[in-house]
Amino acid sequence: MPRTGPTPLQRALRTYLDHLMVERGLADNTLKSYRRDLRRYARHLAGVGVEDVSEVTESAVSGFLMALREGDAEHQPLSAASAARTVVAVRGFHRFAVREGLAQHDPAAAVRPPASAKRLPKALPLADIEAILDAAGAPGTSLALRDRALLEVLYGTGARISEAVGLDLDDLDREDGTVLLRGKGSKERIVPVGSYARAAVEAYLVRGRPDLSGAGRGTPALFLNARGGRLSRQSAWTVLAKAAERAGVTAEVSPHTLRHSFATHLLDGGADVRVVQELLGHASVTTTQVYTLVTVDSLREVYATAHPRALS
Repeated sequence: MPRTGPTPLQRALRTYLDHLMVERGLADNTLKSYRRDLRRYARHLAGVGVEDVSEVTESAVSGFLMALREGDAEHQPLSAASAARTVVAVRGFHRFAVREGLAQHDPAAAVRPPASAKRLPKALPLADIEAILDAAGAPGTSLALRDRALLEVLYGTGARISEAVGLDLDDLDREDGTVLLRGKGSKERIVPVGSYARAAVEAYLVRGRPDLSGAGRGTPALFLNARGGRLSRQSAWTVLAKAAERAGVTAEVSPHTLRHSFATHLLDGGADVRVVQELLGHASVTTTQVYTLVTVDSLREVYATAHPRALS
């Protein structure tokens, strides 16, 4: 006789969803996502003849992941991120099944969600960087001198925005041409300051900062706001956004864009990746190596246009 009631697999899935709702207290939208993903999983397993959670194999779970990525007549192919979310739901279900004695083993334990495509940092062309620096602040004002010095330091040292606004006067060695940056986890690093950034900072210290500090209470901060206090991250972000707008740069620009550009331009110029790692304050060179992917793309473009046998 054909089966009329729910299969053991369907009952196990209902038990798991009840567990998520009652014991885990997941939000309604999250529960809807789990329910949708697991129903699709159940249909996939039914299609390969699996009706009990104890019968599920690792290859069945892997096959479901492949089906998510490839799509079918009813479903568009899922992105890596969406497929990963669905696989997380499946793995949670199988862990629950083992814990509750519904299955002896976890067939999904070794199935890893697909990795999302690594998003490469976006670096600006040098011409855009120079246009932004030239457009910093309203000409002839103390704030303009500060803004130019701030942006020159961000691009010239690769500093994070929090590191730049956190600088004190004593962190700048004007004779040695270096600056002490305090990064994540309070880790300190000394970074050289290029001649353009040094000149901009010197002009700000001589003709801009004294004017701004007069409105404050003697803070040691290097970069001051109009009231003489330490410049905030939000205000520094605004400085860059306004400079980019005045410069006519239409690409998305953030303080991190200057940091990305700093690293990419160094590598394009022949700098060793481990040197760039130290300058950026990355704990691992693996973090820095994402920038090498950007420069490889640049090299590929040059090769394709310059080598006589690069194109057919």
